[in-house]
Amino acid sequence: MTYSAEASLALLMMMLRVRMVEERIASEYSKGLIRCPTHLSIGQEAVAAGVSAGLTLEDKVVSTHRAHAHYLAKGGDLRGLICELYGKEQGCSAGRGGSMHLVDLKAGFYGSTAIVGNTIPIGVGLAYAEKISYSSNTVVIYIGDAAIEEGVFYESLNFAALHRLPVLFVCENNMYSVYTPLKERQPENRRLEDVAAGIGARCLSGDGNDVEQVRNLSAFAVSECRVGRGPFFLKLDTYRWREHCGPNYDNHIGYRTEGEFLEWKEKDPIERFLLKMKESEKISGQVIENFRREIQAEIDAEIAFAEAQPYPDPKTASLNVFKVSP
Repeated sequence: MTYSAEASLALLMMMLRVRMVEERIASEYSKGLIRCPTHLSIGQEAVAAGVSAGLTLEDKVVSTHRAHAHYLAKGGDLRGLICELYGKEQGCSAGRGGSMHLVDLKAGFYGSTAIVGNTIPIGVGLAYAEKISYSSNTVVIYIGDAAIEEGVFYESLNFAALHRLPVLFVCENNMYSVYTPLKERQPENRRLEDVAAGIGARCLSGDGNDVEQVRNLSAFAVSECRVGRGPFFLKLDTYRWREHCGPNYDNHIGYRTEGEFLEWKEKDPIERFLLKMKESEKISGQVIENFRREIQAEIDAEIAFAEAQPYPDPKTASLNVFKVSP
């Protein structure tokens, strides 16, 4: 499927916006003002941009510890994200969650979590609510390849298949669980999509660094979910450039080679799509430069705003914290 120049430009701009935001987070991290652990998705931007392009405001998303791109692409507030990273009251989780715990119900972003697979049953529950209310909304559950190894994945996908729920599992397969490659966690020749198919999901797979392919595959899956032909499992192969947790590069520690990293960097989703748009004369260098200046000014302003804001009042630390009485 082909899209208009405007739609293509929107995909490119979203990827570039996410990249610039995360690169700035990485550069600011060493100053010590961002105190929470942070997981960057630099190199994986095509997944969030492509999937979100086919969603409406009413569709719902849940995510993982690597959630910045998913949050922004779904319409999350940049100020809310930056303030949350700085632990400020104006953060999208009121400064209490940090990088891994983002939420913005107005944007249809129903939360992310640090625990692998933890949002899977939440997303399935949201999809069940959509089904019994006879809505046409879809729920997207972002997971990494390691979530396939969690028991809750099997239980939740089985429930979703049994009830034909309008839910799309988007697996960002970057091939590593922290420092352990997929080949050391899964039997040889087992495809992740085959695991999901065996439970009852309809499955698709594709190049997670090709934003148009991501857009087409996810748009089809979402359209099928809207008319009661879910759930879907979409496996997208991609690659994170930076360390598992933190702002740095970590190829020197030996769990992946520099050659592998450079091979994947050549597949940069932004540069690939930008080159294609330039060759088809859908965009000019001046348009890109103007956008870079705009987003840089926005990032500068939001960081300055966050740094100037107070931290939450310690007296409110117990708000929204629950315990079971003996």
